[in-house]
Amino acid sequence: MTDSRLAIIVLAAGQGTRMKSQTPKVLHPLAGVPLIGHVLATARALDPAHVVAVVRHERDRVAEAISALDAHAIIADQDEIPGTGRAVEAALAALPADFDGDVLVVSGDVPLLDAATLADLVDRHRRHEAAATVLSAVLDDATGYGRIVRNDSGALDRIVEQKDASELERALTEINSGTYVFRSAPLRDKLALVSTDNAAQEKYLTDVIGLLRGDGHAVEALPAGQSWLVAGVNDRVQLSDAAQRLNAMIVRGWQLAGVTISDPASVWIDRTVTLDEDAEVLPGTQLKGATSIARGAVVGPDTTLVDCEVGEGARVSRTDGTLAVIGAGASVGPFAYLRPGTVIGDKGKVGTFVETKNTTLGRGAKVPHLSYIGDTTVGEGTNIGAGTITANYDGVNKHRTEVGAHARTGSHNVFVAPVRIGDGAYTGAGTVVRKDVAAGALAVNVAPQRNVERWVAANRPGTAAAEAAAAASADTEPDTETA
Repeated sequence: MTDSRLAIIVLAAGQGTRMKSQTPKVLHPLAGVPLIGHVLATARALDPAHVVAVVRHERDRVAEAISALDAHAIIADQDEIPGTGRAVEAALAALPADFDGDVLVVSGDVPLLDAATLADLVDRHRRHEAAATVLSAVLDDATGYGRIVRNDSGALDRIVEQKDASELERALTEINSGTYVFRSAPLRDKLALVSTDNAAQEKYLTDVIGLLRGDGHAVEALPAGQSWLVAGVNDRVQLSDAAQRLNAMIVRGWQLAGVTISDPASVWIDRTVTLDEDAEVLPGTQLKGATSIARGAVVGPDTTLVDCEVGEGARVSRTDGTLAVIGAGASVGPFAYLRPGTVIGDKGKVGTFVETKNTTLGRGAKVPHLSYIGDTTVGEGTNIGAGTITANYDGVNKHRTEVGAHARTGSHNVFVAPVRIGDGAYTGAGTVVRKDVAAGALAVNVAPQRNVERWVAANRPGTAAAEAAAAASADTEPDTETA
């Protein structure tokens, strides 16, 4: 049920200069989802009445991505005044005027913070009737983080930013995670009193804690169970650290769900991928996007699938595939390239060094070796000979090739589209098919073979080939000597 007294503010206004990227920091992908997508999904898991995302840098680009990820999120714009305090002010102004509940503030670049931890934070805040509750963490190295300063009794006294901290305060190891719960009314009151009189000349949200404490309000700090939960992503190193940790959790989750993954460290699975029980993922495999793997399928080793569907009992080895459908019991690879629009029927085969694009193979149809099959329909039970090419492009337009059911095409064929080969037809080795082939017909266009005797001796004298030919000729000449 929707928690009518909870609003969640997602801070996504920062520039993220340490990423050194033209992509806004919160849009960098992590396990197939933008950083902020993880945060928005966690926020929605709490069933809040409102989610407000605060944007500024690359405003339109970030806002568009947020709306695509969460169509009901409210977009709030931060103005030129910097700081998290100002961002929260903008978000509060975007909430309905009559909202008087609790406000949970999270950062758009902290993707691993889970809903259970946030739910515990909100629950503690409410049970203790606090004006503000801060999620903290204890780190071995707290450099760069705001420090939690507690009084002699161990209660939260204030938060001091790294730039403004004394040497004694910088020695503290409990840090502010940037995640808070506030009662909305005192939050609004104290934000109006926060200035930019600090080393960074920013309007700090953390100053609200000291102001609330000074007025006698109850404020608390709750340490997170694991410090990595609150780890932010500010550069590419931290992004890769988060990716490795999240991937390890995703892989372990699938193992516990009945998927065999023998080498978890070498397998990468996006958060959006689905796998059935008894599927197997072999080393060196990446499963991305909306890929789904059915029961009993074996994928890998050394395979990358993006937005692909793999049917029950199929085998896919050393293959690169995008937007392809692989039927039940089908076989793909090794060293196959499935481009978008490939559909392989049940028990079909795409073999070694085969590239397919916008092609449908019927049930049991096979393209076993060394072929390019593009813009083609292949009927049930047909076998395409080794080295076949569909010449689908005339320099201006793409055309389709249609091969009927139970046809047998020879090695080293070229099908010049548009062309149709009928059911049960055959084509000879080396044939270039430019005209339709009727059902049950044989298409051949081999020219008579002509052998030019002694061509090597005449045109390549003195070469090893000429010497070998001369020796072979001497061995085969009749002996004309008489006794």
